[in-house]
Amino acid sequence: MNGQPVQFEAIGTRLGFSVAERTPKRLRLLWQGPRFPAFLCLGIALLLLFVSVPIVQALRMRGFTGPAASLWYFPLMNLILFGIAIFLITQRRVIELDGDAHVITLRRQSLYRSIIFCASYGEIESVKLGVDRVYSGFALGGSTAAQKFAVPSLRLSLKSGDLVLLDRGSFRKLAELGKLVSERLAKPLETDSQLQAQPQRISEENSAKEVV
Repeated sequence: MNGQPVQFEAIGTRLGFSVAERTPKRLRLLWQGPRFPAFLCLGIALLLLFVSVPIVQALRMRGFTGPAASLWYFPLMNLILFGIAIFLITQRRVIELDGDAHVITLRRQSLYRSIIFCASYGEIESVKLGVDRVYSGFALGGSTAAQKFAVPSLRLSLKSGDLVLLDRGSFRKLAELGKLVSERLAKPLETDSQLQAQPQRISEENSAKEVV
């Protein structure tokens, strides 16, 4: 094993991997990151250019003593939004199963760093489909009304006792993904008894919390 499983945890309630490559010897899963907020920030930054460019030109001509001096923060906001957009766009996670080398590789990439976790098939005990308790977006915003949501999760159970997060999402999609991964690894797929008995209960519980 090479890498730390804790580095592949996620704050959000779901990830959502898609199959990017599927051959008899190789399986590659890809998560492209939060696309909607990334392109939203990029769109706002582009719109702000119509205001920021004239302000920058006025500051270059008149300095901070001219009429545009009080609007210096618009170009700064523009740069910050561009930075956030680029950071979100470059977010990526990759899961690769190499049948020839019998190695599973997890990659977490962003604008400024790349983290890799590798483990041989022999180091894996099983694939677990269970439940994570994850804070809602209100908790991330600092709301006192924040609650934890029950979210289905798919994890690798290592013989060392560690658990590695693969994906979060709907029970049906994770069950399909878990079956695909477990077949490639030749490891059993273990489903949490609570999740197995009542797969719809979690989504109903989360919907009720969102309404409240």
